[in-house]
Amino acid sequence: MSELNDKYPLLATINSPVDLRACEEQQLQQVCDETRQFLIDTVAKIGGHLAAGLGTVELTTALHYVFETPYDRVVWDIGHQAYPHKILTGRRDSLHTIRQAGGLSGFLKRSESEYDTFGAGHSSTSISAALGMAVAAAQKKEQREVVAIIGDGALTAGMAFEALNNAGDMDANILVILNDNDMSISPNVGALKNYLTRLMTGPTVSSVRRGTKKALSSIPPVRDYARRWEEHIKGMVLPSTLFEELGFYYAGPIDGHDIETLVTTLRNLKEIDGPKLLHVVTKKGKGFEPAEGAPIKFHGVSPFNPDTGETGASSKARTFTHVFGDWLCDMAAQDEQLIGITPAMREGSGLVRFSQEYPDRYFDVAIAEQHALTFAAGIAADGLKPVVAIYSTFLQRAYDQLIHDISVQDLDVMLAIDRAGLVGADGATHAGVFDLTYLRCIPHCVIYAPSDEAECRDMLFSAYMHKGLTAVRYPRGTGCGAVESKVMQEIPLGTAQLKREGQRVAILCFGTLLHPALEAAQELDATVVNMRFVKPLDQEMLDQVVASHDVIVTIEENVVAGGAGSGVNEYLVAQGSTKPVLNLGLPDRYMDHGSQNELLSECGLDAVGIIKSINAFYSASDDNANQALASGTISNVGNAGKLK
Repeated sequence: MSELNDKYPLLATINSPVDLRACEEQQLQQVCDETRQFLIDTVAKIGGHLAAGLGTVELTTALHYVFETPYDRVVWDIGHQAYPHKILTGRRDSLHTIRQAGGLSGFLKRSESEYDTFGAGHSSTSISAALGMAVAAAQKKEQREVVAIIGDGALTAGMAFEALNNAGDMDANILVILNDNDMSISPNVGALKNYLTRLMTGPTVSSVRRGTKKALSSIPPVRDYARRWEEHIKGMVLPSTLFEELGFYYAGPIDGHDIETLVTTLRNLKEIDGPKLLHVVTKKGKGFEPAEGAPIKFHGVSPFNPDTGETGASSKARTFTHVFGDWLCDMAAQDEQLIGITPAMREGSGLVRFSQEYPDRYFDVAIAEQHALTFAAGIAADGLKPVVAIYSTFLQRAYDQLIHDISVQDLDVMLAIDRAGLVGADGATHAGVFDLTYLRCIPHCVIYAPSDEAECRDMLFSAYMHKGLTAVRYPRGTGCGAVESKVMQEIPLGTAQLKREGQRVAILCFGTLLHPALEAAQELDATVVNMRFVKPLDQEMLDQVVASHDVIVTIEENVVAGGAGSGVNEYLVAQGSTKPVLNLGLPDRYMDHGSQNELLSECGLDAVGIIKSINAFYSASDDNANQALASGTISNVGNAGKLK
C-alpha cells in the first residue's frame, strides 16, 4: 500500500467515483497521469488489453467526474477500453487479477460491479442498451443521465446505426460519445475545434439556437436561412451533418485528451435534452510511446518492460490460425476464384499475409458479421468461392444470414471458424461453445472438426472442394504439433478414423480432445475413434463400435446440449440401440475466464477427468444391468466393475 501511496498519491485516495468527484478540477490531470501510469505498470506485469484503455483515460475520468455514476448510466461498448473505468470504480487493487481465474473480467460484467451497467464483450451494443435505459428512466420518471461510449470501429456495425436511427426518431434523452481513435488532431486545429464546441454547447449559445429555431419556426424563409447559416459555419470546421440528420444534437470533434475541455463540454451537454452526440478524438496507446507507435501490437499484449515496451520472446509455436492463413494463400495460388472475407479480424483470423499477397481478393467488411455472410452469399451467387474467416462467437451474430441467405439458397460458401471451444482469458462472451449445436441443425451443412494441425489443413482443402455450405471449426492456440503436408489431401465425406482398438468402451472424439482421450484410453484400454465429421456422421463406423462395445462415449469441446454427441444419440435411437451412451462436453452454464487448460480440467475434459467420468458411468451402467438381469429383463451382462 505504501508503494501505491508513493507512486500514485492522488489515485491512492480514489476508491470510487465519489472520491473522484471530491477532487478539485485542477487535480484531474494528475488523476489522469497517475491512472495511465498505473495501467501501464499493471498490464506490464500480467499482460492484457492496453492500447485502447490508454486512449480513454481522460474520457473516463471526465465521465465519472461530471456524471453521478452509478445513478447516471455510463454504457461502454465492448470492454477493451474500460480498464481505466475499472481502476476508478473500486477495482484498482484487483486489476492485477484481470483475465485470470477467479479475478476480474477483461470486459464489462454486471455481476462484478454496479458501475458496469451493461455487460459488453461483443461490439456495437452500447447505443441500443443505453437507449433502452433512457426509455426505462422516462417510464419510471427518473431524472437520470444515460451515456453510451462507442468507438469509430464499432460504429461500422449495422446494429449501431439501427440504434441511432431509433434514438433520433423517439427524441430520447441520451448522450452518445463517438470515441474516434483512428485520426489525430493538430494542436492549432484542435484548439479551434475545442473552443467552438465549448462555445456551441454552452448555455448561452444553446438557448439562443433553440430559442431562435422556435421563434422563427413560423417564418419558413428566415428559418431556413438561419439553418443554412449555422450549417455553413459549422461545415467549415466540423464533420458532416449526418448525425444531425438522424435527429442528434451534434458537438465536436474535440480533443479527447484535453480533460478541461471534456469536463466543460460534458457539463454543457447535460443541460441539453434529447439525443446528443459528442465526437471526441483520441489516440490508442496515448502516453506510452511504444503503444502509440504500435497500437495493434499493444491491443492485447503479454507482459512487457514498462520502460521500453519490449516483450519477452514471442512463442514460435504454430497455431491453428497460422495453419489457416498459410492454407488460404496456398489455395488462392491454385484457384483464382477464391475470395477471402473477414469482419474486422484480419490479424486475429490469420489473414495478414493473404491481404498482402492477394489485396484484390481480400475484403475486410468491418465489424459487420451479418453483412459479411450475405456479402459472401452474393459473391457465391455469381460463381466465385468465398471463404469467410470468423470467430465462432461472432458467427452467432449472423445466424439468420447463415440460414436464409446461404443455406436456403444452397450457395457455395465456406466458413473457417476460429476460436471454437473454450478461449481462456476472454471468458464467456468470447467462448465458441455453441457452434456445433447451431450449425448441426442446418440442412446440408457439412461440419469438419480437425484433431490436429495437419488434419486441419486437409479439412480446409476438403471443405473448399465441397460444393455447398461447409464449416471447419478449430480452437484457439496450438494443437499437438502435427506437421502439415504441403500436398493437400481431400478427406472422403463423412469418414471417421479408428485410432485405437480396445475393449468394452468406445470413445468417439470430435476435434482436438482426441489427444487427452487417447491418453485416457491407454489407462482404460478403450477404443478411440477420431470422428472428424460432426455432420454427416460415419454411420458405418458407429454401427461397428456399437456392435462390439458395452458403452459408447462421445467427447467434444462444445456444449453437450444439441452438440455432436446429440447427433450420435439421435442416430443410435433411430437404429433401436439400447447401448448406454455417455456424452462428455461443456456444461449447461457459462464458463468464467481462466486458462484453457484450467477450464478444460474444470469441465472434466482432460485425461484425468475423462477417466473419472467413464469409470463412474461404466460402474453405474453395470449396476443397472445387473439389476435388470436379476429381474429377468435382459439375458446377459458385460464385464462387471470398473475398467481400472
